[in-house]
Amino acid sequence: MNKKQLRIRYKKFREELSPEDVEEGSMKIANNLIGLPIWRHSYYHIFLSISEKREVDTQAILHILQGKDKNVVLSKADFKSGTLSHFLLTDSTVIKVNDWGIPEPVEGIEIPAEKIDVVFVPLLVFDEKGNRIGYGKGFYDRFLSQCAPNVLKIGLSFFEAEKEIEDVSPLDVPLDYCVTPERIYDFKNL
Repeated sequence: MNKKQLRIRYKKFREELSPEDVEEGSMKIANNLIGLPIWRHSYYHIFLSISEKREVDTQAILHILQGKDKNVVLSKADFKSGTLSHFLLTDSTVIKVNDWGIPEPVEGIEIPAEKIDVVFVPLLVFDEKGNRIGYGKGFYDRFLSQCAPNVLKIGLSFFEAEKEIEDVSPLDVPLDYCVTPERIYDFKNL
């Protein structure tokens, strides 16, 4: 299937998830993440979930990162330029929901994309080669292309991999791993 077909299909799958499904699946994903060899780094970028869109709830992952005393980085979207700015999460960080329903920092200590070691990537669907589909605005592909070449890109998904996304673009940045409630997909060692 192509991106448009898959986006429609997986938005529908997401809508069918109950709050309990989201909570349970999110906890299983966080527990599976503990088994990945990613915890020696310093700067971890995480997205704050849009609960209305039934995204993976990243609160448990955030607690793991804080418990391991890691530097947590959050993004703020600029919809005019289609870019993200990145800010260090501190005790004084103010989080506000923007006009598109995305929780993000108001301001703070800006962190350059090249400094980020690990990025937890939101997505709607991914395939067996590590290609992902988001909401279609390209924010994460632009962001990931600005990161250092060795940045670890980890997708989080309630659903298992599709066989193939037919219309992958050269601008699409593939994942290194994707974590679901049931398993860890390793695309680094394909």
